[in-house]
Amino acid sequence: MGHRIVNGEVITIVCLMMSANSYHNADSLISTDELARIMGSKNVKIVEAGFDMPGSKPPLAREKYLQAHISGAVFFDIDEIADKKTSLPHMIPSAKEFADAVGKLGIGSDDRVIVYDRDGLKFAPRAWWMFHTFGHDKVAVLNGGLRKWQAEGRTVESGAPKVTPKSFMAKLNPKMVRSKADVFKIIEQHREQLIDARSKGRFDGTAPETWAGRRSGHIPGSLNLPSEQLADSSSHT
Repeated sequence: MGHRIVNGEVITIVCLMMSANSYHNADSLISTDELARIMGSKNVKIVEAGFDMPGSKPPLAREKYLQAHISGAVFFDIDEIADKKTSLPHMIPSAKEFADAVGKLGIGSDDRVIVYDRDGLKFAPRAWWMFHTFGHDKVAVLNGGLRKWQAEGRTVESGAPKVTPKSFMAKLNPKMVRSKADVFKIIEQHREQLIDARSKGRFDGTAPETWAGRRSGHIPGSLNLPSEQLADSSSHT
């Protein structure tokens, strides 16, 4: 799994690869069968990741979570687990802020975290990256997410589960993040490759920009790899 992320509107690329019989990176991707086998274990925590894009209409991400989610899952709000001292969306919080937020979700440093999306592959990779950025490597994305889980007739529940806060230790790994100044150096020196995971239309500037006040187009020198091309939308298997 590759990860070079620019802090800000995150350019998140997560390559989740499979061979015929097993996942290429089993530590980072888990099947619905495997989750069904281990869920309920003492140190396994299930997380639904999400947030609301500009212009989203009800039901919103948290409301959808409360209506139905994988049994025992907590909600990882990407809008909330962020730096609140800036007007920019989704800037990563401090290590302490991340540790406090995750601990309040009932996740401890010894826990194995399984994170999933409701639909497609949009938000779980972001949460996966954040855990890794703060030094927690025991985290995997659920292949197929909630859509596949429900298609298989597996258990879901409504409402918010009761959680007991736990101690979570977080330490920022600076190699996982690039600053604005770093990006300017990349543009000038060409020693790293920037990847833009947005849709082709947003990358080209031919589609309306989702975020109000933001210019269309892309960072000079970046290449486009739309995130929707990294998932098989034709199959639940």
